[in-house]
Amino acid sequence: MRALLWITILGLLPAAEARKLTDDERIEILRGMTAESGTLKVVVPRSKKPLNLQTDGTWDKEQWDAAGKEFGPAGRVGDTVQITKVTIEDDKLLFEINGGLKSGRKWYERVEVGMGNRTTPVSGGGNPSLGTNLALLFPKGTPPLTAQEIKKMLAPLIDFEKRTATETFVSTLPPEIAEAVKNNKVVEGMDRETVILAVGRPRLKSRETKDGIDYEDWVYGQPPGKMTFVTFSGSKVVKVKDTYAGLGGSTAPTLPPR
Repeated sequence: MRALLWITILGLLPAAEARKLTDDERIEILRGMTAESGTLKVVVPRSKKPLNLQTDGTWDKEQWDAAGKEFGPAGRVGDTVQITKVTIEDDKLLFEINGGLKSGRKWYERVEVGMGNRTTPVSGGGNPSLGTNLALLFPKGTPPLTAQEIKKMLAPLIDFEKRTATETFVSTLPPEIAEAVKNNKVVEGMDRETVILAVGRPRLKSRETKDGIDYEDWVYGQPPGKMTFVTFSGSKVVKVKDTYAGLGGSTAPTLPPR
């Protein structure tokens, strides 16, 4: 299956055969790349519009040079950068680097206070941030990818070989919980942040009180198929239950966007 997907990326199969990503595949990309840090291997310009990057590690030199002349560099060789936002589109992955380039002034940055003819701005102004935006292009459609595969495509620009933010966090966890996170499983004792790291955000949440104790259930999956119920008491997981719903099962509603 993996080989077939890579053939599609290379353009050896018709574009019609490139299927859309599932919710789980999207979560895997978002969870694996958001907040990851690395070291720049080339000078990257600031740009409000995404700078295009091909999967073979090449880019549009004219576009990058024009952005650099207009906004200057977002970072130079050896600088540490962080992916602060990941957006998945049908034919590209969009990466916001170091908060992106935000050059517009907010309403409160135009407010001034004072007495008589002397006033002082409330805010320090709207100078552009030192971030930028990248677009990793997939002309045949964005395929399911692991974070490691994406990092290899970004490798001509960013060195991710040093320990990532996710790896650093996992290394601080108890061994049994760290192992569960690596295997994308939930176990008792995890907190909410670790559950999200392991399996992503739930599709449904519900709360109830039993014998004066508050419980919160997170629901993963939907019928027909496997469903996982993760129960929290306070901040910790106290129960994990897997079940399989048949064709006659009801489907839990999708959580509203946060």
